[in-house]
Amino acid sequence: MTSTHTDTLPARGPEAVTVSITRRVDPRRVPEATHWVQEGVNLANTWPGFLGSGWVRASATSDEWHMLYRFADAAALDAWEHSEPRREWLERGRDMVEDRTVTRRTGIEGWFDSPSSTTDLEAPGTPPRWKQAVAIWLGFFPVNLAFTWLVGLAFPGWEQLPMPLRVLITTAVLTPIMAYWVLPWVTGLLQPWLARRRS
Repeated sequence: MTSTHTDTLPARGPEAVTVSITRRVDPRRVPEATHWVQEGVNLANTWPGFLGSGWVRASATSDEWHMLYRFADAAALDAWEHSEPRREWLERGRDMVEDRTVTRRTGIEGWFDSPSSTTDLEAPGTPPRWKQAVAIWLGFFPVNLAFTWLVGLAFPGWEQLPMPLRVLITTAVLTPIMAYWVLPWVTGLLQPWLARRRS
């Protein structure tokens, strides 16, 4: 597996790091590649500091797949990227996929990086703030609604608690759910729209 371009922005301090990868997949081996990608996600899930991942195909007929994964800090990411299990996993996919671009971003905006074109050697752009806000809201609204409804059913005295305490409990529960599962899934699902540029 070869990489034609790597754009790295170093992490500052203990910030979370998101890696965005554009890979070309052999169109004759899509089922195998799909299984291979999921195998990599399952493997990363066992690694310390892993915060989540997402992947999306550019279209049903495209051979470009855009993938994201996120680690708690640069040290955790470095340990994963130089691990023997990951090296073995990459070796198993060597004949199926080819890296086109690899980009690192720190902070939450890493989830919103638009994938690079294979002919564009500049770092991928970031969607407008309003698109980022829409993506976050689309994930947060149903999760918050479901949590509020379920807590109201399970704990009849919930509304009697002081509001600061209710907000504290709600945010403490929902923040990791958003960071680990919902935000990666939503941004992966919306990636074509997030990456679309105004003509």
